Amino acid sequence: MKIDFTKKENIPNLLTLGRIVLIPVFILILCIWNSVAGHAVAAVVFALASITDYLDGYLARKWKVVTNFGKFADPIADKLLINTIFLLLASDQTINIIIPIIMISRDTIVDAIKMSAASKQVVVAASKLGKLKTVSQMIALGFLLVNNFPFTVLGVDVANALAWLATVISVIRGIDYFLKNREMLTETM
Repeated sequence: MKIDFTKKENIPNLLTLGRIVLIPVFILILCIWNSVAGHAVAAVVFALASITDYLDGYLARKWKVVTNFGKFADPIADKLLINTIFLLLASDQTINIIIPIIMISRDTIVDAIKMSAASKQVVVAASKLGKLKTVSQMIALGFLLVNNFPFTVLGVDVANALAWLATVISVIRGIDYFLKNREMLTETM
């Protein structure tokens, strides 16, 4: 099956795929060019990827071209992008390794609930708290990638504080998600 990405209805999916393609580019930049300049370029790549996250959903809803592929691929692209960057930043000790461990664990639990819901033909809608989680992660990563600029001048580690805040929001959203959907897991106990 050939997909024609010149058609308006396929543009949101192309943006999602573009975000996935940017992940290895980002990894190469940080792994090969691990310097202040490399982090700045990585921050630009991350900003582009983050913009595609907003645009793909916005365009799909505006043009009424929400697709099953988009519903499937968009959250995967988000998690791959965000978790990859958090892991890379933990590997060079920019952040504590506990942050990506918590976020990946939370994502795994939420995905298990989503799979259980899907097996029962139940669609679990996104929430404002879920969007806040993603936005808080992206803001934290933005500051981490630019080495806490401009707050380094003040000697205040805002970037790591934002990373921990994003982690707390992620946990809160995970608990909220579980509580709202626990019947998916407990009905056969």
